[in-house]
Amino acid sequence: MKTLGNYTILYDAECPMCKLYTNAFVQTGLLDKNGRAAYQQLAPDTCPMVDRQRAVNEIALINQQTGEVTYGIKSLFKIIGNAMPVFNPLFNFSPFVWLMSKVYTFISYNRRVIIPTAGDGFELQPTFKLRYRVAYLIFAWALTSYILTCYAPLLGGIMPVGNLYREALICGGQIFFQGVVISIVANKKKWDYLGNMMTISLAGGLLLLPVVLLANASGPHPVIYAGYFMLIAGLMFLEHIRRSKILGIGWALTITWAIYRAAILAAILFI
Repeated sequence: MKTLGNYTILYDAECPMCKLYTNAFVQTGLLDKNGRAAYQQLAPDTCPMVDRQRAVNEIALINQQTGEVTYGIKSLFKIIGNAMPVFNPLFNFSPFVWLMSKVYTFISYNRRVIIPTAGDGFELQPTFKLRYRVAYLIFAWALTSYILTCYAPLLGGIMPVGNLYREALICGGQIFFQGVVISIVANKKKWDYLGNMMTISLAGGLLLLPVVLLANASGPHPVIYAGYFMLIAGLMFLEHIRRSKILGIGWALTITWAIYRAAILAAILFI
């Protein structure tokens, strides 16, 4: 594959995803060995054409010869298109560029709640945009509810089998319930907490998905499926503790998170 020489991509050193894929660009030869740098380490007097805040929000690619800068999905398209020109017609197709730019922005503005970080105190931080956070909460809520609806029949005989309406109500109810609690405990961190909480729910759902896809009528006894579900719930509880420590919100939200889930389980079993 052809290397895009004399270019430098600026990545977020606090973002594991950013570090991973920009390092992959270098390791696979899409960029040269000096083709990546953390924007946190960029000296103030270098690259005057770079919009610093925009580079924090959207990954920046700098042409070291001309100073030209591209941002976001166009940076990724330039690197990939240089190595694999067959994709360039697609990368120049306006509807596709628009769609992928929305997907990229959706991920970029939520990257700190997808994989949290305590941060290093760098002055510039990703801009918070409420519409992208709400869109992420809705996406995680909808997908998790659907996966749980598909998993519920595997627990038949142990607990009443629900439907999509029930699972959506449970997941949505937790957003509302925890949203009230975080508003009381640490209102300034409300949207960061809710994003992290729904990432935990989504991750739990994705861990259940392989079982849903592989399950069949002659599969294991429902107790096995219930045991796996409880294992995932335990991992989610531990992850909630970890993320709460990163956010610095103490134990209150973890306690109410567990109380809500225990209350819902009791209601399903006994009401």
